[in-house]
Amino acid sequence: MPKTLAFTICSVNYLAQAKILSESLQKTNPDFEFFIGLCDKMESREIDKSKIEGLNILEVDKIGIEGFDDMCERYDITELNTAVKPFYFNYFLNAKKDVDNFYYIDPDIEIFDKFDGIQTSLSKYDIILTPHFCTPVYDNYSRTEQEMFVNGIYNLGFLAVKRSNSTTEFMNWWMIKLRTECYMDIQKGMFVDQLYCNMVPLYFDNVFIEKSPAYNISYWNLHERTVSEKDGKYFVNGEPLIFYHYSGMNANDPNNISRWQNRFDIARRPDLAPLFKSYREQLEAFSNSYFKTFKCVYAKGDVVVDDRSFLKKALMSISYRVFTFFERLPI
Repeated sequence: MPKTLAFTICSVNYLAQAKILSESLQKTNPDFEFFIGLCDKMESREIDKSKIEGLNILEVDKIGIEGFDDMCERYDITELNTAVKPFYFNYFLNAKKDVDNFYYIDPDIEIFDKFDGIQTSLSKYDIILTPHFCTPVYDNYSRTEQEMFVNGIYNLGFLAVKRSNSTTEFMNWWMIKLRTECYMDIQKGMFVDQLYCNMVPLYFDNVFIEKSPAYNISYWNLHERTVSEKDGKYFVNGEPLIFYHYSGMNANDPNNISRWQNRFDIARRPDLAPLFKSYREQLEAFSNSYFKTFKCVYAKGDVVVDDRSFLKKALMSISYRVFTFFERLPI
């Protein structure tokens, strides 16, 4: 059985989500070694240690990223959290020579079953990606296919790789790109780490696209996936649910599925109600409100450093306001 390491990346404000991920992974895949890559610092923070007991935390300044100070100056906190992803992969590939398979999993994901299918695929392939969706979208609700063009074909909330030459080449290329080009700048066709991976099946060998509906179910593919429950076990389109990605969920709104779309809410998708109810209860139990009070030490202030930065922030603000206006219109 290949040895497997999984990790996530977050700042202190997302440690409640990371704890849910950690516990759900340990419950379903107890043979996996798991780390929380902390894009933040614990030192000099008055964090209640009892709330992070048992978490295997590896702070970003401990993995030796060349030029990290420049990345901190260059990026906002969302950009920085995504930019360090290939650097964590590279660190683990070098530091954990006995490990064969490596998974990145976003902190706002909950695991429900074993990763047997991914493990089998990694025996044949080097890199595994999950697409946002696999069937056409025919309505005009957000997110449309056109809107998803700016997000990329694949969702990088999950990525699995095997130790191989192809993986090494991929990470070397991705590190070069994300060191200086991991901006959230839609006007320039940039969406942090994700759009680059459109090219991965073209640039590198032995890439597998995992199309099973059981993986990475989230707001972007709910038009093609339905959840059911039998004997305490969840299924997606009849297949056992492996993991749900709660991207954009508002923890304070029990009807909300994701703030990034207006196609569905819990009232329209009652099949999702048990999942979201349980997840919100876990967030509360794991002190989500407490962790949200901590600002990341690497977060930049509100100072405008150049015209490009100002334009980017202005456009993002305008886009967000337009989206929320239309989201609130009666449908």
